[in-house]
Amino acid sequence: MNFKIRPATKADCKDVSRMIMELAMFEKMPDQVKISPEELERDGFDQNPFFQCLVAEVPKEHQTKEGFTVVGYALYFYTYSTWKGPSLYLEDLYVMPDFRGNGIGKGLLSKVAETGKRKQCVRLQLSVLDWNTAARDFYKSKGAEDLTVSEGWHVIRFMDQSLENLANGAPKD
Repeated sequence: MNFKIRPATKADCKDVSRMIMELAMFEKMPDQVKISPEELERDGFDQNPFFQCLVAEVPKEHQTKEGFTVVGYALYFYTYSTWKGPSLYLEDLYVMPDFRGNGIGKGLLSKVAETGKRKQCVRLQLSVLDWNTAARDFYKSKGAEDLTVSEGWHVIRFMDQSLENLANGAPKD
């Protein structure tokens, strides 16, 4: 199938938002999504963006029955490893189900990796739900290593009240 991968624009935020919800539904967590297309615009396209995003677009003749031509996205941001140096974190990689198996996911992942290499990043990191064996197998087939198995890393998160409590405990200036 013919497709192109390009940097997302503000105009793509509605499509990206739609696919974020599709991904959340697949991951059985749609109630967790609180971000709006307007917030994506603000957070990804102001002078100091929090993230970068690529979209996969198909020609009109392959559009969905709803008329969508943007059928996948990769949302990522830069991080820093104190052991290794500049790094990328892939927050989401998503391709609409009807378009899977056409190389779009591999294309998005490869383009993110290419971007990272151009910026001298030494690694690309991401998280995958333990039950999502299709995604885990996909990343493994591309050479990814599961650090939970090999190194025993756990993902830790502060949010909502625990984040508030932590912030409130900061030393005063």
